[in-house]
Amino acid sequence: MAIYGYARVSTVDQDCAVQIAALRAAGCEVIRSEQASGTSRDGRPELETLLQFVRAGDVLVVTRIDRLARSMKDLQDIVHELKRKGVSLKATEQPVDTSTAAGKAFLDMLGVFAEFETNLRRERQAEGIAAAKEAGVYTGRKPSIDAGKVKDLAEQGIGPSEIARRMGISRASVYRALEAMNN
Repeated sequence: MAIYGYARVSTVDQDCAVQIAALRAAGCEVIRSEQASGTSRDGRPELETLLQFVRAGDVLVVTRIDRLARSMKDLQDIVHELKRKGVSLKATEQPVDTSTAAGKAFLDMLGVFAEFETNLRRERQAEGIAAAKEAGVYTGRKPSIDAGKVKDLAEQGIGPSEIARRMGISRASVYRALEAMNN
C-alpha cells in the first residue's frame, strides 16, 4: 500500500507549498502538483498520471475535495475510477475517507458545495460583465487582427491564404475579417 498526494492551485500566481506540506505531514510518499483549473479534468496531466499509477490498496490524499474537482460529475468519475481500482480517497482538512460510509456521504456533500461555489462565481462574473457593458465600461477583448491591413492586402488582389501567411494568422481569421468589413 502506498500513499499518494495531489495538490492543485487554479492560477500561476498561487502556490502549492501549503498543500504539499500538509500532504507530506499526512504521510504521502509521492506528491504530484499542478496549476490548473479544477472545473474540468482536461489539461491536468499530473492528476491523470496519479489516476493511472495508483493500484489496489493505495490511498490518494488531497487537502480538500475542491482541489480534486469542482464539478460533481468529475468528482464522481474520479471516485468511481478509484473505487474500481480499489483505491481509497482521503482529505486532510475534511472528514473524507471513501473507505467508510460516513466519509463517502461527506464527500458527496462537499462535491455539491464545490460545484455550487463554481456556479455562483460564474453567475457573479456574468452579472458583473452585463453591468459593465450597460455602463459602457466593458467592450470585450481588443481585436488582435488588423482588419484594415487584411482589407488593403485583399484590395491588392492577394488571396486569403497569402494574407494569412503574411500576417501570421489563420485563413479563417482572414475570411472573418473580410466578412465583417462587408457587413
